[in-house]
Amino acid sequence: MYAAARSLLFRLDAEHAHELTLDLFRRLPRLATLPFAHGHVQDPVELLGLRFANRVGLAAGLDKNGECLAAWSRLGFGFVEIGTVTPRPQPGNPRPRMFRLPREQALINRLGFNNKGVDYLLQRVAENAQNPQGFRGVLGINIGKNFDTPIERAAEDYLICLRKVYRAASYVTVNISSPNTKNLRELQGEAQLRELLQLIKHEAVGLAREHGKRTPILVKIAPDVSEEQLDAIARVVRESGIDGLIATNTTISRPLPADEPLAAETGGLSGAPLRPLAQATLQGLRQRLGPDFPLIGVGGIDAAQAARERAAAGAQLIQVYTGFIYRGPMLVRECAEALKQQALG
Repeated sequence: MYAAARSLLFRLDAEHAHELTLDLFRRLPRLATLPFAHGHVQDPVELLGLRFANRVGLAAGLDKNGECLAAWSRLGFGFVEIGTVTPRPQPGNPRPRMFRLPREQALINRLGFNNKGVDYLLQRVAENAQNPQGFRGVLGINIGKNFDTPIERAAEDYLICLRKVYRAASYVTVNISSPNTKNLRELQGEAQLRELLQLIKHEAVGLAREHGKRTPILVKIAPDVSEEQLDAIARVVRESGIDGLIATNTTISRPLPADEPLAAETGGLSGAPLRPLAQATLQGLRQRLGPDFPLIGVGGIDAAQAARERAAAGAQLIQVYTGFIYRGPMLVRECAEALKQQALG
């Protein structure tokens, strides 16, 4: 059934199809349980001081504004991450800015943190909390900076978002790795990263006292990093006391066939071609950070085997996005069941 729905959606422009699907799920969340339901895998996992229903989450970027939580709750995800959200609403980059590469099971996007702002997202989260059929699991909120905030003042935007989402979020992800906001990846440099994370961690300590709860802080990094950069990221993360990492965001590289007509489009590449890079980055982090540091694997996970490989490389949890677009809800159950059986040995 999902293949038929996908065939119809793929006749539309990629972003139009994305918006149409979200609008339908927002208005009619029960659509998520009609022809596409594949059941929920119960595989509780303790990580970051949180209890995840299973090991498969929805990656940030699919539901930037938190409008479809009631639908995601019906599709078997063990956790959901919404955003990236910025302090002020912004339209993102000019269209067209999202492209399908079906032969490679991939996407290229240069959306640019298009979202309705942090206050709008929090209204949707509050509505979900009042909805008896809403999402009740672990909810991550992914935060970023506005496009017109100078990079030297980026910390101000992250702190604004952190203060606002801290209470509502199960965990907060600091997105410093999108390739579609000018200069954002500069924040992955050792000095810049250290300064930013020290400010965020200091603020989080105060917020924990204020709200009487500890919300874990994670950082999402790029796959386009050298061994030296991985060394620096691991070092700074350890020093700053950040709770975990998400590896990885999309790539600006183009591991694509020479005859791929869309290879020249700028933006981040996701899906199957990203898998080796994301896998290697996560494995490198695991080697540097030891066996227990919380790592969430994302990037090119589109089947049970890819999920198992990411777990074997050191991911305690995984997230899906592009694979979910191509495979549909069956991917969630397939990966969750595979990881459950792998954990059982």
